[in-house]
Amino acid sequence: MNEALISRKGARKAQDIPSEVLELLNNGKVETVNLTEWLAVDHVKLIKTVFPELGIEQDKIALISKKIESQNKPSAMNTTKLVGSTIFQWYAKTTTLDDILDKLSAHLSDSVRCYAPYLIGLNEDLTIREKLTKSQKLVADGHFGVREVVWMALRPAIDRNLEESIKILSDWATNEDENIRRFTTESTRPRGVWCKHIEQLKDNPESALPILEKLKSDTSKYVQDSVGNWLNDASKSKPDFVIQLCEKWQKESPTKETEKIIKRARRTIAKK
Repeated sequence: MNEALISRKGARKAQDIPSEVLELLNNGKVETVNLTEWLAVDHVKLIKTVFPELGIEQDKIALISKKIESQNKPSAMNTTKLVGSTIFQWYAKTTTLDDILDKLSAHLSDSVRCYAPYLIGLNEDLTIREKLTKSQKLVADGHFGVREVVWMALRPAIDRNLEESIKILSDWATNEDENIRRFTTESTRPRGVWCKHIEQLKDNPESALPILEKLKSDTSKYVQDSVGNWLNDASKSKPDFVIQLCEKWQKESPTKETEKIIKRARRTIAKK
């Protein structure tokens, strides 16, 4: 594989993706490098190529392909969830589940790795601590798509076990990996994007302070943006909480990092 293909920045429009690149993506031979490529992957072609290598039977591949093609509202995100949840349903009560999970999680293709979080998030035999622990490798994945899918796959379980999740994630908030730190706020955003709101955090955002306080001057812009977005979410239902917390942080942590978070946190409040 030539260096130019590996180091490509990716096309801005799907129709501009070179056919060679698209073929490699659909065969699971390279990772996507931007959102345009991620959205352009043909998951039917992908699973027909990759799943036999993982030991998934042809009848199952045919069935899941039909499910993908029969969707009422097809999208990359919906298809990813459909594939991941279907695989879980097939192997949930078998000794093969962990083997399939390991193979998906370690695959070269980010689109294939994106199926893996649903095998964890949907597994009700696991406690919330076990789910989070098993997901940490995916949380720290080097690809943006995998990191987004994993918090969405785990979010329902986090919501159902919010108090314990906050305790666990408050420890993660000091992890040296910025991706893991960012997960702590992205997965618990009161409103979030493309996901169900967490009503407990809309009503009582102060319950997430064990996480937020540890990130108030985080050096990573990736984390700063997430913390700011978290607080901006909270400001839509509890503006006084956000105003008071930002004032407190300005006194306690007069750093440029904290100031960036505060500016992002107050953007909805500033419009009023």
